[in-house]
Amino acid sequence: MKDKRMPTLNSLKAFDAVASQGSFKRAAQEINVTPTAVSHQIRALEEALQTAMFERGPREVALTAAGKILHQATRRAFADLQEAVNTIANARRPPVLTLTTTSNFLTHWLVPRLSALKASCPEMELRLHTGIELVDLARNTVDAAIRYSTRPGENLHTTLLYEDSFVLVAAPALSLKKVDDLLSVTLFHVENRLIPQPSPDWKQWRSRFGPAALDIDAGPRFSDEIHAIQAAIAGQGVAIVSSLLARDFIDKQMLTLPFHRRLPGANYYFVTTLDKSSREDIVRLREWLLACMAG
Repeated sequence: MKDKRMPTLNSLKAFDAVASQGSFKRAAQEINVTPTAVSHQIRALEEALQTAMFERGPREVALTAAGKILHQATRRAFADLQEAVNTIANARRPPVLTLTTTSNFLTHWLVPRLSALKASCPEMELRLHTGIELVDLARNTVDAAIRYSTRPGENLHTTLLYEDSFVLVAAPALSLKKVDDLLSVTLFHVENRLIPQPSPDWKQWRSRFGPAALDIDAGPRFSDEIHAIQAAIAGQGVAIVSSLLARDFIDKQMLTLPFHRRLPGANYYFVTTLDKSSREDIVRLREWLLACMAG
């Protein structure tokens, strides 16, 4: 038996919309044409198939037996077409780049620069992850990491982004001139620093820079470094903090470095697996980070 000639794609599209909506008017809105155009397409379809597809009511339409058979087919066909279009479109999109780092770095350094990153790399699809535990990049749950460490990771492609140090910061209003001025201000402490060791705290500061009479046990304690920075900005005291995390506030003259002395810190590294190190989006992110941190 010879196959009957297929109806036009437009008539099948109009039919599928009417069958799904139960109304010529709603179908027209769905496919963005006039109800009259839909009626013409349905009439052409019914003439081509020589059978009615719908039972017309005053406001609604219902599928005939033939219409139900055709609707099962058009639903499958248009769903397959949409899936194919999505697959093709997604294949052209860059892969999502999942980056993991510390909460402090993400919140207080990277997030304020996301608009600049978007402007520099508009096609980049970035997913951000934070956590305390070190993520195994070989498991492919993330693509890259910004790590704070004293040494680079093994069997990974590693790029040194920034050599950190710890600086004493204070609000300009405190007008600290000499180290002995620390005896008359409140010392802020940041607890639970795991890296580097020994911890860049007031004990280490006193042993290196003085003054010998500094009471290193006095003063409020913070579990989050940025809270100590905010307290220092408010002029409530002084804190020893990461030079990278404090840099924006120093540049804006919200904080000063009254004494140009530093305690050793760790390093910020950009790490990824060897097989992903040349992926275009990872290369662009690495280059952008290097440029930002150099500035």
